Amino acid sequence: MFEIIFLIVIVGYLFQTVIFIIGANKSFSKISYDNLPNATIIVAARNEEENILRTLDSLAKLEYPKEKLEVILVDDQSTDGTGKIIDDFIKDKPNFKKVTTDNDDIKLIGKMRALAYGIKQAKGEIILTTDADCEVKPSWAKTICSYYKDDVALVTGYTTQVANNWFGGMQALDFIYLLTAGAGTVNIGLPISCIGNNMSYRKSAYDEVGGYESLPFSVTEDFTLMNAIYNLKKYKIIFPLDKEALVTSLPCKNIKSLFRQKKRWGVGGLGVPFRGFVIMFWGFLANLLVLLTPLFFTSNWLYLVAFKISMDFFLLYPIHKKLGIEKNLKYFFHHQIYYLIYVVVLPFIVLPNKKVVWKGRTY
Repeated sequence: MFEIIFLIVIVGYLFQTVIFIIGANKSFSKISYDNLPNATIIVAARNEEENILRTLDSLAKLEYPKEKLEVILVDDQSTDGTGKIIDDFIKDKPNFKKVTTDNDDIKLIGKMRALAYGIKQAKGEIILTTDADCEVKPSWAKTICSYYKDDVALVTGYTTQVANNWFGGMQALDFIYLLTAGAGTVNIGLPISCIGNNMSYRKSAYDEVGGYESLPFSVTEDFTLMNAIYNLKKYKIIFPLDKEALVTSLPCKNIKSLFRQKKRWGVGGLGVPFRGFVIMFWGFLANLLVLLTPLFFTSNWLYLVAFKISMDFFLLYPIHKKLGIEKNLKYFFHHQIYYLIYVVVLPFIVLPNKKVVWKGRTY
């Protein structure tokens, strides 16, 4: 009986895995680099003195026509040395600009407010966002912007993480797994997720949905905006698999910060459309049944477990290879253990208590 249930779940899991792979590998045409649009990069930073110089250095190395690019750094009421580091870095860089959020502005809160501040100052036709703990490739901005054909309103890309040990490696693989699911659904026209540290959109489309001021508050502001633009039903939203647009962020340092990150994503995920819950349902069931293996130990059961693990590997391997980060796959089994546990446990953490603590603020 339970083997039959497991088989049904594995078939559903296989079906959505195939959809992810097909969608993620969809290719898109580009405009020429000679026709790149004016662009504004926005980085919202709060208490990032340990990390932001890494981000600033990578942004200063971008291969983009200087007259077409500006970088806006939003100091979101940092209480450490973030603001001074920004000031010192940009003093001889005319295309870099610092903006500071106001304490008494209560219409928006959190990262949505910081981004809205930056966008109001932006002159570019295309807005690109990354985070203050990220490193972008020199080719990042020009690659992302080259996908902006006339009918495209939003382009998002892949992010990995520094994988110097098993703790960072399992997080890096998890980023790619989740973003492959996001890319697969975006590219078949049914988006469920994206990531704000490698995201871009037309400023005109942002204005058309009323900006962040008109959107409901969310701790996952990136998907909230993407969904609003998607609901206009006028433009294409794409998620190309392009290693030249890859962003690398820093992994959470410890279990506490990782727990808070996953809870924030879980709470934000409650706002996804129904199709998102269907995908979560199959993932939850598949991982739960793997964890129950000691209770239903048979040879057939083990075959189903092995098949599920194999599906995860064959989803991750080609994506990592195309992104040029296949070395991270040495942490595959660390990721599998981590993935099994948090996918099963997270609903029981999120549903009873939706309080989120992030960057020293509680939402």
